[in-house]
Amino acid sequence: MSVFEKIYAQVKRIPRGRVATYGQIALYAGNPRWARVVGYALHANPDPDEIPCFRVVNRNGRVSNAFAFGGENMQIMLLRADGIEVSDDGYVELDKYLWDGADR
Repeated sequence: MSVFEKIYAQVKRIPRGRVATYGQIALYAGNPRWARVVGYALHANPDPDEIPCFRVVNRNGRVSNAFAFGGENMQIMLLRADGIEVSDDGYVELDKYLWDGADR
């Protein structure tokens, strides 16, 4: 399994109504140093309908300003449609919405 496939497998596990951080996905995919690689993988997401990359935010809960499928406004829209509150300046409250990885 390639690094990107490992990353996609973890992103697919993020449940509706939850977010994960790049570092968290890197850790679950096998290497905590892959946070930047997670960003590259999500930007190259081959199947956004099955790999919900919009559920991945930075360590502060901020959405990406370079979201691959329509910019940060699209990521905010998708998160809100998923039941996640996003502030007007693009932050998710991690204390409330961070996935705990329990279904790994």
